[in-house]
Amino acid sequence: MKLHCEVEVVSRHLPALGLRNRGKGVRAVLSLCQQAPRTQPRPPAGSERGGRHPACLFISTLKDKSGTRYELKENVEQFFTKFVDEGKATVRLKEPPVDICLSKASASSLKGFLSAVRLAHRGCDVEAPLSTLTPVKTSEFEKFKTKMVITSKKDYPLSKNFPCSLEHLQTSYCGLIRVDTRMLCLKNLRKLDLSHNHIKKLPATIGDLIHLQELNLNDNHLESFSVALCQSTLQKSLRCLDLSKNKIKALPVQFCQLRELTDLKLDDNELIRLPFKMGQLTNLRFLSAAQNKLPFLPSEFKNLTLEYLDLFGNIFEQPKVLPVIKLQTPLTLLESSARAVLDNRIPYGSPIIPFHLCQDLDTAKTCVCGRFCLSCFIQGTTTMNLHSVAHTVVLVDNMGGTEAPVISYFCSLACYVNSCDMLK
Repeated sequence: MKLHCEVEVVSRHLPALGLRNRGKGVRAVLSLCQQAPRTQPRPPAGSERGGRHPACLFISTLKDKSGTRYELKENVEQFFTKFVDEGKATVRLKEPPVDICLSKASASSLKGFLSAVRLAHRGCDVEAPLSTLTPVKTSEFEKFKTKMVITSKKDYPLSKNFPCSLEHLQTSYCGLIRVDTRMLCLKNLRKLDLSHNHIKKLPATIGDLIHLQELNLNDNHLESFSVALCQSTLQKSLRCLDLSKNKIKALPVQFCQLRELTDLKLDDNELIRLPFKMGQLTNLRFLSAAQNKLPFLPSEFKNLTLEYLDLFGNIFEQPKVLPVIKLQTPLTLLESSARAVLDNRIPYGSPIIPFHLCQDLDTAKTCVCGRFCLSCFIQGTTTMNLHSVAHTVVLVDNMGGTEAPVISYFCSLACYVNSCDMLK
């Protein structure tokens, strides 16, 4: 019985000696092995075996394939399993006085392994087949590979699966036209690089990669980024997203629910607008959307706090002198109801109200006063200096400009009049 994980063996004598452990695990293969205890002589050849010998714990690393053996029978002082669902646990031994810290293990495999260790500690027979006490082969450590980089078609694996322990996977220049479903089973994946392929559509199941922090889709054939991905577990995990060199014309308003994003690259697409709730990306620090077709920026763009901003090569228009007026008096029942729901932060969803009404509420405009409007508003345009939202700004054009047009919405005539100085 074997377990692939990272292991750190911590001596409990170190603090007494004024020493500290380095606090970092190494790749290892743990085996439950059966061997006669060192204190007992081996039975002579041809004699009858007197029952099964107790199981021991055998830890092998890439640098020490011969491994280290630890007795288990009545030798475990305590199990620490609070974070076992995250693939972490600690086994505290009596002799030698060490803590065996396990991490980055498959949660299900770890639970099964710890159950077997408990049985061995009690002196019971372990139901699972035990390994032999022999050095581990180098190939065994390949099963615990955490990084794989593939940059050509000929190296792409077709007949075997990716190691389930992968945390970083790059498959560039492989001619992929879709995301390989085998990648979607890599639950430990933190960085996925699919750049320089021919992918046209992303499966919603990418959102099932709960630890995914970096997603690189640079230089593909994408035309959209789905709402399903925006509302998946990527909301809590995704930090860096590269969608540059694709064919995306617009991002859904739900894109702004990816609020953990710090780096966003949208260069060389066909974007005609940015999501108008862009200001909700409060953690965003790096934004690059050069060489697109943006005529203006959304009003909530002013709420960003960036370190770097690049909007060079867009087709920004001059602000319009006259506003677009879509006010109605009195307000329609739909408009009044929508404003009441949004202004009072009343929860809503498709189980409560029809789906198309949810979409209307999701796409409501935000007035400069902070209130909301649906289809009854005044739309005006002004300019803003991009240095007000970013520390470093790439010039908007070849003329040295750092100003860009911003479109704003007003829920009433009073809001528009109060803000008219801003629109001059």
